Amino acid sequence: MRKSAAAVGSSVFMALAPGTVAGLVPWLLTGWQTGHGWLPVRVLGGVLVAAGAAVLVHAFVRFVVEGLGTPAPVAPTEHLVVGGLYRYVRNPMYVAVVTVIAGQGLLLSRPVLLAYAALAGAAMWAFATRYEEPTLLCTFGAEYERYRRAVPGWRPRLRPWRG
Repeated sequence: MRKSAAAVGSSVFMALAPGTVAGLVPWLLTGWQTGHGWLPVRVLGGVLVAAGAAVLVHAFVRFVVEGLGTPAPVAPTEHLVVGGLYRYVRNPMYVAVVTVIAGQGLLLSRPVLLAYAALAGAAMWAFATRYEEPTLLCTFGAEYERYRRAVPGWRPRLRPWRG
């Protein structure tokens, strides 16, 4: 896949998948109405939203530049993506989406979003372990197995993997 097609496909997928999970659904649950939260907690929430969004953008760019594909199962990458933040954690997109949702929960002082973050995280974990990992193992074989053994799926390493 050409980089331009990968960029368009990744952008569309980012708007549809994370845009729905971390944008539309939280809005439907809260209408972006704030509760009465403690200011330092709300500031922490804003920091988490910004950090999660930055990680999400970085991860999508890696799929285009390094993988020559998209995160969407219908247009997968040609190469295994193991650079950038993927050297620290195998699922930075999922971690970022949950971080954004949890951050919104703190920012808006809305516990329903914290519960939704936990539910969304569980769904992402199930999808990753039951579909993505077996698919990556079939597609990339020993290369993915080495990567999977070295890089944790959900808690980042302290030092980057140098496979």
